[in-house]
Amino acid sequence: MNRNQGGFTLIELMVVVIIIAALAGMVLPRVIPASDEAKKNISQGDMANIATALKLYRLYNGAYPSTLDALKDPAGPGPYLESDPIDPWKHEYHYTFVGEDSIPPFNIWSDGPEGSGNDVQYGK
Repeated sequence: MNRNQGGFTLIELMVVVIIIAALAGMVLPRVIPASDEAKKNISQGDMANIATALKLYRLYNGAYPSTLDALKDPAGPGPYLESDPIDPWKHEYHYTFVGEDSIPPFNIWSDGPEGSGNDVQYGK
């Protein structure tokens, strides 16, 4: 074997791996929270779309629906939603009708990243 062949030694490869690990250690803690915040923003946008669909449903049907399923297959014109409303964490959105005198007259929320409920709410 010729010792003058080109190539990397084990030490050189280890130094490169350590540098890459150090860079990943500095970058990942800043990227992961941004991803969580982006998912919260997406869920806020989804809930705003659901709120618009609820208002359109009330406009055409005279009352708010009892469940979000009514927005997909309404008695009147529609559908107001194309598919099941699923949040970025793969949970269904929740909806309750509070009353016409309340502002807003309904509550929409997501279980959020922990799946514990009320982590992300419409209008908050």
